[in-house]
Amino acid sequence: MDQPRKLYIKTYGCQMNVYDSERMAEAMGGAGYTEVQSPDDADMILLNTCHIREKAAEKVYSELGRLRDLKEANPDLKIGVAGCVAQAEGAEIMRRQPLVDLVVGPQSYHRLPEMEARVRQGGTALDTDFPPESKFDKLSRRPRARRAPAAFLTVQEGCDKFCAFCVVPYTRGAEASRPAARIIDEAKDLVERGVREITLLGQNVNAYHGAGPKGDDWTLAGLIHALAEVDGLERIRYTTSHPNDMADDLIEAHASCGKLMPYLHLPVQSGSDRILKRMNRNHTSDAYIRLIERIRAARPDLMLSGDFITGFPEETEADFQATLDLIEEVRFGQAYSFRYSTRPGTPAAERAQVSDAEASERLQRLQALLTRQQREIQQSMVGREVEVLLERAGRQPGQMVGKSQYLHAVHVTAPQAAPGDLLRVRIAASATNSLAGDMIAE
Repeated sequence: MDQPRKLYIKTYGCQMNVYDSERMAEAMGGAGYTEVQSPDDADMILLNTCHIREKAAEKVYSELGRLRDLKEANPDLKIGVAGCVAQAEGAEIMRRQPLVDLVVGPQSYHRLPEMEARVRQGGTALDTDFPPESKFDKLSRRPRARRAPAAFLTVQEGCDKFCAFCVVPYTRGAEASRPAARIIDEAKDLVERGVREITLLGQNVNAYHGAGPKGDDWTLAGLIHALAEVDGLERIRYTTSHPNDMADDLIEAHASCGKLMPYLHLPVQSGSDRILKRMNRNHTSDAYIRLIERIRAARPDLMLSGDFITGFPEETEADFQATLDLIEEVRFGQAYSFRYSTRPGTPAAERAQVSDAEASERLQRLQALLTRQQREIQQSMVGREVEVLLERAGRQPGQMVGKSQYLHAVHVTAPQAAPGDLLRVRIAASATNSLAGDMIAE
């Protein structure tokens, strides 16, 4: 019998890429591959790429250059590039790096096994189409192996917003939502394998409008309420959202659905109305603030996370100060912040650019403010009781690490506990990026 071949996947970027890498590994498992943790052991290496960060394509080419020695030592090694850089660069990847055997976009990875078969016959394979069939319809049923207690589940892909700085509409395509019944079936399957928390994923997840079981149209709120009925599923989260799609029924779900966690990632990017307009965000800073007020009225203990860009083209010091003012008013428990970097083909790339030095200096000031807020909110947790979903063993004997309902990492001494347990914990101390707590006896 043939020995199973070995697959190594390196994942860049967002949670959706993590989900996609899992599904690619499952698809290749049906083609006789087992996943390994080191490229040195692999018969095939897949780089699942992200195009959001600065110089994303060049970083991929650098990584491919580092794989050259492995390819020379093992000419039978197959190397593939998947994900958003693959979609954006296409055949250019193979031209610049002939060691690459296959390139597959994020909407076509269900075709990986047949592409691999062509490559094994001595050819190359390129597929960056937006196929008419859904990849989710073509992927095989997920294997029955046990899972970590928290998992991602993609429910929506693509984006129709066309923010001036973003490549997602070009690499992931138009918004598309999976049918609700298939999402619920996948969620049940995950729960049967040990999952207790699911994060629903989408480039613009709160724009979800999927076909319901009776042919009706379901919103994200409807999907969340249905998933809350799944026995054994204890926690539901979703990311990433757009303020303009924060519908009334979704706000209400934060009040009425106990399994929906009190954590929301809702990017705003800037506090300047002038810059928001240039970004094509189609909302104002005041509209964002009023929206947060409504959501917090529905769920007073909500912890908020956001995204921010400094140095967007034409941003002035006054524009930047407006961002700092918004942050001071809203208060964020977590945030992701970046210096603007151009994405070829996007409208913002053609505009007058802020100098790297100025953008970097603003980023440092913005991150200092966000870090202060994060630490203040973490410190406010000391003395409070939280519920922690344990995920893994900690570094100390008897220590376990998990996530609170607010997505804080929490360390707790619980020698009899196991991953997947939900514990009541009283927070005793706050560290830089985590909390420490004591288990509360039942």
